[in-house]
Amino acid sequence: MNLNRFLCSLLGIFMMVPTLSYALSEDNISEELTSLYRAARKVVSVNQGHINKIDIGDKGLSGEVVVAKALDNYTQATGNVLDIDNLSSAQTAMLDAVSEVMEQNQDLINEQGVGFKGFLPAIFARQLATTFNGKMSGKMKIKLTAPKKYVRNRSNRPDKWEHNIIENMFKQSTYPKGQPFSEISAVKGKSAYRFILPEYYGQSCLACHGGPKGERDISGGKKEGGVLGELGGAISLIIYQ
Repeated sequence: MNLNRFLCSLLGIFMMVPTLSYALSEDNISEELTSLYRAARKVVSVNQGHINKIDIGDKGLSGEVVVAKALDNYTQATGNVLDIDNLSSAQTAMLDAVSEVMEQNQDLINEQGVGFKGFLPAIFARQLATTFNGKMSGKMKIKLTAPKKYVRNRSNRPDKWEHNIIENMFKQSTYPKGQPFSEISAVKGKSAYRFILPEYYGQSCLACHGGPKGERDISGGKKEGGVLGELGGAISLIIYQ
């Protein structure tokens, strides 16, 4: 009897291993993609002043250049170096999307005699998400979202799952700052792996999202009154089963 129980337990462990490995691989994929997404957006963020310079034409931010800078940012943030010769299809799609979005906006970015171009980090992030999602053909979907009170574009509004995680986990003082959350959850009636990474206001974010609350920022939007280090958004990724 004891031997039978042991064998049954052992069989149960072996049956669980593929599931655990798959879950871990999804975590790794999600962390890499959201980190790449964030790293690319950072290039636009730190170059915002340069993009808006009136007296300079070519800003030197081609698709190739921004991909290279994004990879540098990714390495600095994660400590990992991506092997360009052995990228996954999703990694390739993300980097291709970065290049395409930048190339599509070259005329705008390089327009001389115009200051504010409207090419903000959030605009870039939305265009990048749209391009990446199209390339993944329904297999994956990435999205920049935020607490409802901080969402400016309705397309970025959190769905019920994202809202619940943001409000009941990320906003709690006991939640480890910066720690992502993932689980298997239904999306429109279908099982999906969901991953969400919290984001906090950095100094560069406050020019548009800081105070005084209600004051107009450079884009004409109303500042939210956010403060340094406050939860300001999240990157959400869905991998469809």
